[in-house]
Amino acid sequence: MLARLLTTAFATCLLGTPAAAQSAPQTAADVLGSAAVAPLDRPQPPARLIVDPPLPGPLTQGRVFIQYRAENLRIQPVFGPAALKVSPRIGHIHVTVDGAPWHWADASGEPVILVGLTPGPHAVEIILADANHQPLDRAEVAFTVPATGAHH
Repeated sequence: MLARLLTTAFATCLLGTPAAAQSAPQTAADVLGSAAVAPLDRPQPPARLIVDPPLPGPLTQGRVFIQYRAENLRIQPVFGPAALKVSPRIGHIHVTVDGAPWHWADASGEPVILVGLTPGPHAVEIILADANHQPLDRAEVAFTVPATGAHH
């Protein structure tokens, strides 16, 4: 009896309610858009960068974890003029800390992680760049590293 009850409950969780089962399923393309491996058949929309503020937990310990995502661009470690012809478009980010005259490029798609910053206010600029390092979009995030978090 218990086994039948658990089986029925499990099936209900998997299948949902009868009304949900009757609605059309949402496809991967509905959620993700066109397959990233197929050339687009129309002009690409502008690339866009979305940057979150640093994660609060690590920041209290003096570590800065900044999550970001790109829309209408795939972050890939491919560079140079020929890569500009790839469709859908590919690129990477440039990261500048506190207005430094230099930046670094990152094509991992992973969060930006900074450690060893002095306590106090800081600003990080993240620039979404095409495969030839031309800026497409940018965002800046300002934050304060607490004095209690800088134990180095």
